[in-house]
Amino acid sequence: MKARMKNPAMLMPEVLQPFHALIGAVKKSGVPARTLELVHLRASQINGCSFCVDIGARDLKKAGETDERLFTVAAWREAPYFTDAERAALALAEATTRLSDRADPVPDDVWEEAARHYDEPALAALVLHIALTNCFNRFNAATRQVAGSMRLDARADTR
Repeated sequence: MKARMKNPAMLMPEVLQPFHALIGAVKKSGVPARTLELVHLRASQINGCSFCVDIGARDLKKAGETDERLFTVAAWREAPYFTDAERAALALAEATTRLSDRADPVPDDVWEEAARHYDEPALAALVLHIALTNCFNRFNAATRQVAGSMRLDARADTR
């Protein structure tokens, strides 16, 4: 597989600063970092962004995530490895990522379950994180960024 073009964020590096500022604010929200990463991984799986799935899974693994949880993120409803709060965040991520799948894209029951586990600032952070993930997924998928290419680029830069 070959990318259609360089990563758009690398071609326009000035766009990275606002993205980094948003990500930094989300990380300060009090939502556990692993929950944010699980949400990123699940949305990226849904969108078929192999670039983000690869990065997300590797980041989770480096942070100490277990293989059982990594292997079952796509089947989180059937797997016993996730907390109720993580399940609520994953359900919100799925609904927010699949907006066109139903007339009421984010049903009240999904929202209310997330609100049971996260206060309003944390919910805001989750929604923003899901939106950012979907944004990254869309430009990476459109340009066919290759899974693992970030690591390959980093190795090339050190030669």
